[in-house]
Amino acid sequence: MTDEQLWQAIEAVLFVADEPVAVQDLAVLLEVPSATIEAIVDRMKVRIESEGRGVVIRQVAGGWRMTTHPNAKPFLEKFISESRAARMSQAALETLAIIAYRQPISRGQIAEIRGVSSEGVLRTLIVRGVVQETGRDDGPGQAIFYGTTPEFLERVGLNSLDDLPALPDFMPDPSALERMEAGLGPGV
Repeated sequence: MTDEQLWQAIEAVLFVADEPVAVQDLAVLLEVPSATIEAIVDRMKVRIESEGRGVVIRQVAGGWRMTTHPNAKPFLEKFISESRAARMSQAALETLAIIAYRQPISRGQIAEIRGVSSEGVLRTLIVRGVVQETGRDDGPGQAIFYGTTPEFLERVGLNSLDDLPALPDFMPDPSALERMEAGLGPGV
């Protein structure tokens, strides 16, 4: 491996590592002497600091770790506090779950299942990028159908919708759901 390839590999490992990575571990991983790793990490550290980047490489707890630059602290605090404020409401989570499990689904069908209008919540989910329009019904009124986005899968850590957990046993049986969607109510 060239020094450039080693540099890239070390940087990538430090970027994704949850904890400090020991020089010996990097040496074993990359199959080069520890002295080579130490020299490259030292050069990386100096270069990154001299470029004034938003990250630094620090030696902590017996290994090397990529961390944010101390000067970025106020921006990170603001970013994190705003991210926390952007949590979804119970109504948004309910609506998102209905869409995820029943897509493609219309606004009317969502309202029928939830028992309340979900227009505002639906707009919020679209703005957040977790729900999108997926088509239109061929029937009268040509209702818009909604479904989840790849962003939804990424946020919940799924590879595909097939990876969604099974619905709990307390859900109504399929015939009751069909009656609700048809507007007949939960019982007959």
